[in-house]
Amino acid sequence: MAQSGAREAEEVPRETTTVEVRATGHIRDALGTPRMEFAFEGDTLREFVGAFLEEHDVRELLIAETTADATASGWVPADADDVRGSLRKNPDGEQTRAYARILVNGRFNENRRGFDTELKDGDRVALVNPFIFCC
Repeated sequence: MAQSGAREAEEVPRETTTVEVRATGHIRDALGTPRMEFAFEGDTLREFVGAFLEEHDVRELLIAETTADATASGWVPADADDVRGSLRKNPDGEQTRAYARILVNGRFNENRRGFDTELKDGDRVALVNPFIFCC
């Protein structure tokens, strides 16, 4: 029996991860609940965010597509010569809007591996966009 030079790629079923999602503020209002379980194919925060945003219309409340969307004016002018630590930032589309954050088990995702943070069953993913009132 002759075989063709190209083999069909075998489909390998992807693992499913189930996490506990907690939401606050505007995101909680949009979802209609402060907590839920969510199962998705894969095991990274990137895969979770992609799957979650396909099912729930909260992208504009959470994800910054540009640096301007992720930047708040702040209260004090920053002097670049006096800043301590790293000013590393996530790339566009992989950062949250100003005042919105994603936490994995209580730690900001950018303090882990960003959207490449690995998730496992039972992890807690918090989607935070607080109500902010001023003067």
